[in-house]
Amino acid sequence: MPTSTIEKPVKSKSKKALLYSKKQYLKWYKDMLLMRKIEERIGHLYIQQKFGGFCHLYIGQEAVVAGTASACVKEDKHITAYRDHAHPIALGVHPKYMVAELYGKKTGMSKGKGGSMHMFSKANRFYGGHGIVGAQVPIGVGLAFAHKYRNEKKISRVYVGDGAMSNGQVFEAFNLASLWKLPVLFVIENNRYGMGTAVNRSAAGKDLYERATVFGIEGEKINGMDFFEVSQAAIRARDHIYENSKPYVLEMDTYRYRGHSMSDPATYRTKDEVNEMKSNDPLITMKNKLMKDFKIKEDEIIDIEANIKKQIKEVEKFSLESPLPEINELFTEVYL
Repeated sequence: MPTSTIEKPVKSKSKKALLYSKKQYLKWYKDMLLMRKIEERIGHLYIQQKFGGFCHLYIGQEAVVAGTASACVKEDKHITAYRDHAHPIALGVHPKYMVAELYGKKTGMSKGKGGSMHMFSKANRFYGGHGIVGAQVPIGVGLAFAHKYRNEKKISRVYVGDGAMSNGQVFEAFNLASLWKLPVLFVIENNRYGMGTAVNRSAAGKDLYERATVFGIEGEKINGMDFFEVSQAAIRARDHIYENSKPYVLEMDTYRYRGHSMSDPATYRTKDEVNEMKSNDPLITMKNKLMKDFKIKEDEIIDIEANIKKQIKEVEKFSLESPLPEINELFTEVYL
């Protein structure tokens, strides 16, 4: 089961040196592999009509959320859009509660009321899961405002897709975050397509993170397919926010292997393009580095894969056997 506990980094003078122990990096690899395998299973379950509604898979982008979560401290808050299945896992939510939510069960993260796009876990500081494009960004800035108002040394991490980066409320959020010097890290998950439209056909300019610079927000573009690059960039961003009391933005150059949603055949891109991106698969990159730097054997990797396969079966069984919400749940958590 993934946990949100992060050990103290090993001190190193080298910027490229591994900062954590073998045990910690293996934990993050397991989290990423669990994200991948459970999303693949969710895709099959959706095709089998085991649950309905919209469904957006995170396959290919695992290094982004795992890497940024690796720089978190306890009580940091997180918020994202509708491609939100992997984020709870990175924050320590047991996947059975995430899958139960897909099934609309009482044991789900949102008591079966949210489904794929609206998952929440206050205990794990995960504030959604939002279906409206860009709507999570001003809410995330509000979470950062709460941290500052309470004089807390904590950060709000706001994940936003490339398709939302032309959304007006995103710019309004940038403005207030900079004006009020809020502790917020904006993470742009640039998977190169806003639904079926390539970024270079919809967004003017070179890099999306530069759209924040007009508001005085510093940032950088990162290889979002490499956990180690993402993790170290997230640490730099965290330290910048702490030391300067200002927001920061990281643009993650990443890729989704599947369509925008389960109903999207992704015919707007070629198989060669997808295969080229898969050659930089974040899981393979991390596995190879762990095998090289920590001398992890192939047998250890095989055991990890077998355990995750077993865990996913248990998760699916739990979700199927969990009860549906009571009828009176229709009238709870309703605010007029």
